[in-house]
Amino acid sequence: MSDPATLAPAFAGVDVAYYLVHSLGRGDFEEIDRANATNVAKEAVAAGVQRIVYLGGPAPTGHGDGSAHLRSRAEVAGVLLASGVPTVVLRAGVIIGSGSASFEMLRYLTERLPVMVAPRWVRSHIQPIAIRDVLRYLVSAADAFPPGTNRAFDIGGPDVLTYADLIQGYAAVAGLPRRRILPVRPLTPKLSALWVGLVTPVPGAIARPLVASLVHEAVCGEHDIETYIPDPPEGLTGFDDAVRLALRRVRDADVETRWSTAMWSDAPSEPLPTDPTWSGGTVYTDERERQVRAPTGDLWRVIEAIGGENGWYSFPLAWSVRGWLDRLVGGVGLRRGRRDPRRLQVGEALDFWRVEEIEPGALLRLRAEMRLPGRAWLEMRVCDGGGGDKHSRYRQRAVFLPKGLAGHAYWACVWPFHAVIFGGMARNIARAAERQPPSSAAASGRTVASISSATRPK
Repeated sequence: MSDPATLAPAFAGVDVAYYLVHSLGRGDFEEIDRANATNVAKEAVAAGVQRIVYLGGPAPTGHGDGSAHLRSRAEVAGVLLASGVPTVVLRAGVIIGSGSASFEMLRYLTERLPVMVAPRWVRSHIQPIAIRDVLRYLVSAADAFPPGTNRAFDIGGPDVLTYADLIQGYAAVAGLPRRRILPVRPLTPKLSALWVGLVTPVPGAIARPLVASLVHEAVCGEHDIETYIPDPPEGLTGFDDAVRLALRRVRDADVETRWSTAMWSDAPSEPLPTDPTWSGGTVYTDERERQVRAPTGDLWRVIEAIGGENGWYSFPLAWSVRGWLDRLVGGVGLRRGRRDPRRLQVGEALDFWRVEEIEPGALLRLRAEMRLPGRAWLEMRVCDGGGGDKHSRYRQRAVFLPKGLAGHAYWACVWPFHAVIFGGMARNIARAAERQPPSSAAASGRTVASISSATRPK
C-alpha cells in the first residue's frame, strides 16, 4: 500500500474495496496510515471504484483529544470520506474474537492475573462487539446502502460495560475465580502498557496504543446502521456469548486447529493460521519424533497396547507417583487400567486418560482426566518412515491449555521432567516396536531422535 504502483493492478475491475489495514505496532504508525490511506484513495478514484468500506475505531469521548491509535483511525476515515469515492466507515470498539488484539490483551490479563492493580481506564465504558457481528456488517455493507452513501456508522454489541466488567465477565465464562482489582490512581497509561507487556505476550508496540485508547469512552453514539442492516432476529451477540464462542474450541476439547495447520474451523470466532502467534491463548506443547526400524503395523501395536498392565514406557515410578497424587486430590489415578490389553475404542478409560480419537494404524489421541489446572492431551501418531516397508516414524505430542495462573505454574513445575517422561516414552516405544518378532518386524537397530519442546501463545 505504500507503493502506488502496486495498487493500480489490485483495483482493476473492483467495484467495492474493503480497507481493513492499520499499522499498529510501528512507532510511526500515524504517518504510515495517513500515507497508505492517501494512496488508496487516489488509486480508488482512478480505477472507478464505486464504494470503500473501512473498519475503523470509535470516536473518542473524554480525556482530551484521544489517543494516537484512535486519532489515526479517525484520520484514515477522514481521508477516505474526502476521497470522492462513496465510503462507509464502520466504527467498532473492542472486538471479541480470537486474533483481535484487544480481546487477546483482555484474555491474557484475566487468565494470568488473579489480582491486578487497576489504572483509571478500567472504569472507562466500552461497547464491545462480537467478531461475527462485525463480519456480518462488513459483508452486508457491500450493497446495503444507497449509492453515494458517504458517512460513518457506529457499530457495537448490546452491552455497555466497563473494562473491569469485561475482566470479570471473561473470568466467569472461562470458569475462573472472580478477579481482585485494586484501584491505583497514579498508574498512567504508559506504566499500564509496560505492565501489560510484562504479563502478556501481546507486543509492547501494540499494547501501548491500545492501553492509551482505553482511557476514552468507546460507546456508540448512534445506531443508524440498523436502518440499512437490520439486527438479526435473535439480536446482536452479547459479551458473554461472544466470549463463550471464542473459547468454545477449548470447552468442546476441539484442539485440531492447534495440532494441524492444514485444518481450521470456519467459525468467525475461531483462530486462523494467519493470526499472530500470540493470539488464541497460551498453548504449551512437548513434541518428540523418532525414526523406527520397524513396520508401521508393529509400531501401531505397541502404541495401542499402552497403559494398564503394559505401563507407559518410561519411568514407572513417576507415573505411579502422578497417579497417587491425583487420587490424593480426588482424581481417578491409575486404578482404572484398561478394558482390553490389546485394543482401544473411542470413549473408553485408559488409566487417568480417556480415548478421544483413534485412527487404527495411524493415530491415538488421549484426553487427560486427572485433576489439572487446565486441559491436557497426549497424541501418538504413526507415519511412513520413508525407508520402505520395514521403516516407520513415531511422532508424539503433549498439549496443555493452562487455566489461570495456576496452570502456567503447573507447566513450569513439570516441564523439567519432560525429558525423562516424554523423552523416555518416545525412545522406549520405538525400541519396543523394533523388538517385535522377526516375522513382523525389522531387525533391531539404532533409532534417530528429533526432539522439540515449544511454548506458544497461539
